[in-house]
Amino acid sequence: MEYTHLSEFEIRSGALSMWTPELAADAWQADDRPLTSVHTDYCASVDPTDPLPGRGRWIGTAFEMDAPLDRHSWRETLRRWHARHEGLRTTVTTASPGQARRLVAAPTAVDIAEQPVAAITDGTRINEFLRATLEERLSPLVWPHCLAATVEHADTADFTVLVAADHSVMDAYAQAILILELRTLYREVVAGEAARESVTFGSAADFAVLERASAAELGPDSAAVAMWREFLADGAMPRFAPQAQRPARADLPQPSVSRRLLDLTELEQVEAALDQVRHRMSVAVFAALAVANQQRFGADRMRTVMPIATRPDLRWMESMGWFVNVVPVDIALTPGVGVVAAMDLARAALRRSRTANDASWSRVLDLLGVAETPRFGISFLDIRVLPGYELVADLRGRTLRAESYSPDEVFLWVVRAADGLYVSTRYPAGFPAEVMDEFLTAFGHALSSITAAVHADPAIGEAREGQPSAAAHAGATDGRCELPQTARALHTDTLRVAVQAR
Repeated sequence: MEYTHLSEFEIRSGALSMWTPELAADAWQADDRPLTSVHTDYCASVDPTDPLPGRGRWIGTAFEMDAPLDRHSWRETLRRWHARHEGLRTTVTTASPGQARRLVAAPTAVDIAEQPVAAITDGTRINEFLRATLEERLSPLVWPHCLAATVEHADTADFTVLVAADHSVMDAYAQAILILELRTLYREVVAGEAARESVTFGSAADFAVLERASAAELGPDSAAVAMWREFLADGAMPRFAPQAQRPARADLPQPSVSRRLLDLTELEQVEAALDQVRHRMSVAVFAALAVANQQRFGADRMRTVMPIATRPDLRWMESMGWFVNVVPVDIALTPGVGVVAAMDLARAALRRSRTANDASWSRVLDLLGVAETPRFGISFLDIRVLPGYELVADLRGRTLRAESYSPDEVFLWVVRAADGLYVSTRYPAGFPAEVMDEFLTAFGHALSSITAAVHADPAIGEAREGQPSAAAHAGATDGRCELPQTARALHTDTLRVAVQAR
């Protein structure tokens, strides 16, 4: 599953409709449960007079439903979806200056309205219309925070679905799992069945209670605060290759690149080599990025942030919401280090980062007096942990991000997909495209070199002979995003999530 801009998703021509949640004016009820720390800061960062509040902020998902569009059934599907997830029926009020408060509507209060857009049927024009609409209508301060669109394809008896939301009510894991959730809901409605009930659709507001309580326990002497303090010792968030930056107009959108680094055969060879040295793919990815950073920019130290999932219990396994934390990762390489040794260093760095896993990064930065948000981030996702990932590919499922206009942010998303390893990135308009191309090429080469490097070292085979593999080695933790054992049992492996750090 690629993580791309909507402009990079080819929408087939057809009949376009927008589907908007609606509530009566008196449906909102004040709720004493807090917003998470990051949600509070996020709302405070938004200008309520901005005519394009969704610009650079919204995230979403596009896929093709493998069934004809029945409008009544689709409307009921979206109504059930909103009834199921309290996060989609939540908004904020800023009546108190500087402090957003939570408002919640009852499950039965939401209705869905269809707005046909009959004047636009061409796929390219539909894409342009949707991008403009989402920038205008999605905001963390104005409900609804989630919109849907359908494009009916009469010639093939199916339809394209776009679901887009402000980041405050959706994270990357939610982006991925909503495809099969909506497909299942739609099939249930069409068949006249009741919606599936589950304890795993927990409220994001209940999670916020736990997050704020945990954040309140942080203090200047907390281990996580000390780690962030050391990470930010030079007084600024790390940048990606700042020496390569060139001046550019502030209103230019960031370029975006997506490419396959390894095909399935190459990837499986690398994974077999990793098994020999008891490393996971996440370690290999961070090590290869650090090696590429050293080779291309002469930097023996790669400092970045890593967004991680914070769904701490089974009850939030299938929730719609923003369950994300950010941790610092600092990988120091010796000059000319080989990729195998780099993996040991990367694994140690990822282990260190776990100290900050449960510490709200927003609260930590407040304690440190740091107003700056991350400028360089790396995420890794193994899509095979998602239920039904093979079907997602058949449905042309894509997770989407809004175009960014940042002059200095660089983010990388690396995905272990069913057919290979992919990387997506966005970077400043002033960063030369050829330099990014060279860096991504070096990253791919570093990854592909792991197989030969491991096989060329006879000591590795001798040292590892008779020891359990990486998959079986309980102590081989590497700082990856994790859920409790009860939640992991649903997927057979640890959850790995690609998200945008805000």
